[in-house]
Amino acid sequence: MGAYAAPLRDMRFVIEDVVGLDRVAGLPGLEGTDGGLIEQILAEASKLAGGVIGPLNEIGDRQGARLENGVVRTPDGFADAYRQFVEGGWNGAPFEEEWGGMGLPWLVATALQEMWQGANLAFGLCPLLTQAAIDALREVGTEEQKRLYLPKLVSGEWTGTMNLTEPQAGTDLGAIRTKAEKLADGSYRLRGQKIFITYGDHDYTDNIIHLVLARSPDDIAGTKGLSLYIVPKFLVNPDGSLGARNDAKPLSLEHKLGIHASPTCVMAYGEDDGAVAYLVGEENRGIEYMFIMMNNARLAVGLQGLAIAERAYQQAADYARNRVQGRAIQGSPGPVSIIRHPDIRRMLLTMKAQIEAMRGLVYDVAAAIDVADRHPDAAERKRAQARVDLLIPVAKAWCTDAAVEICSTAVQVHGGMGFIEETGAAQHYRDARITPIYEGANGVQALDLVGRKVARDGGEAMRAFLADVDATLAALGDGGPALASLRDRLSAGRDALGRATDWVVATMPNDPAAAASPSALFLELFGLVAGGWLMARSALAAGTTLAAGADGDARWMEAKLVTARHYADHLLSQAPGLLSAIEAGGDTVMALADDQF
Repeated sequence: MGAYAAPLRDMRFVIEDVVGLDRVAGLPGLEGTDGGLIEQILAEASKLAGGVIGPLNEIGDRQGARLENGVVRTPDGFADAYRQFVEGGWNGAPFEEEWGGMGLPWLVATALQEMWQGANLAFGLCPLLTQAAIDALREVGTEEQKRLYLPKLVSGEWTGTMNLTEPQAGTDLGAIRTKAEKLADGSYRLRGQKIFITYGDHDYTDNIIHLVLARSPDDIAGTKGLSLYIVPKFLVNPDGSLGARNDAKPLSLEHKLGIHASPTCVMAYGEDDGAVAYLVGEENRGIEYMFIMMNNARLAVGLQGLAIAERAYQQAADYARNRVQGRAIQGSPGPVSIIRHPDIRRMLLTMKAQIEAMRGLVYDVAAAIDVADRHPDAAERKRAQARVDLLIPVAKAWCTDAAVEICSTAVQVHGGMGFIEETGAAQHYRDARITPIYEGANGVQALDLVGRKVARDGGEAMRAFLADVDATLAALGDGGPALASLRDRLSAGRDALGRATDWVVATMPNDPAAAASPSALFLELFGLVAGGWLMARSALAAGTTLAAGADGDARWMEAKLVTARHYADHLLSQAPGLLSAIEAGGDTVMALADDQF
């Protein structure tokens, strides 16, 4: 079982040189952010991730969470690791100091989150959902709700959940049946059942704050009749102390393919007297408010894809360096480590290139969130938010699809030993498989991208993105052999994405099924080009450092250039080939009758 080590050097490179720390360091409230501080924070976090949380990954997979007498018990060591996590203040990294947070940029907090998720995906899910709940309450909670709940959610003393799905509803939230009844004192009583509730119960903290989507008392049909409610596990008194146990209970735990240590609960609300609930914001705006949580969580799940891919790659590379088998095609006449075999090297370098592109993309979106939240110019905030909205479905879906592929490749690098549980490669593959499914399946992300983010504004946000790609292409210029392939492949991919965008914008109004049918291919094309754009920026930054005299960093920067070229030749080169399939639309997809499948 391989250990996890946070990729600190690459994290700092992406933050400082690819995304650009100066992009966020001058924003109001973030003026004290500098490279030295970030280096210290990341180094300290890596100790907890690698030394405490990471070693529990295999234990959690083997033991799993369990439900005993109505209470969820997590695997050995998890509650203590969470205690250390909270004591370090890590849960509040991106949140305001007024609520007890560190006030760090989302850009830096995203690197921290990568560590928690890479060390132990099942553990990292708990703060991920708490963070989303905090975001929703910050945006639309009343001042009293913020006072009561935010300090302890930000600190991690309490955790938060997101309750959407029901047995009969699935992704169709309009079919939700959980119902709210309003009482004379202004509170509500909820009755219903929710499924797939991550960390719906656990033994980390003495309270859990559930954010529950339920049907409003006026019983308007569909999604328009849904509201968002706070349902604490234990009621909270006005002074912040805990009161009576609420009527919100875990009925069972799901038995899953992976993330065994993360309790996925079936939750019952109001089996007895009704669960005491408090309205968030206004009635019948629950979907709007829930999307605050969903967008936060979707980016975090894309980050999970990056994180589990990084861990799988680390283990595969270590195995390849140490596993001696076969003779080299050239050179050594005796047995060699399998990392000397060309196909193993191809797999490892492809994994490495994908991961570096994914890290660039996720961190770039995080920096755009900082700009959208804090820039003093309203027009800049609007532009940044448009970029965030455009890229979140890509970050979520492209990164998680790639994660499954990378974790599968890691099994392949291990050969037969990858199929044996004791090496740990199989766990990464099993854990990664949920990421393209939850927080909106990747097909939903693709439809959102094509329908809401591209067609709805006539391609305006996409054209702004393509303009940034054009600027990077201009910066590549005549960079010699090291950059020529990257420039040519990125240019071809950019043109394919531009043509695909024009096709979507022209097709969607008159034939939405035709435009929607290749939406997953459109998202894949976008991901490849966005990744290529970030790899080009990485190559430019590495080239600049080398030209200035990299001292001890020269070999590391040279590897950056090789990896960027490999991405261009082996991944970005696929982008133009997707265009013809996209333009074919839904001719075959919609052609068969249901009984012909």
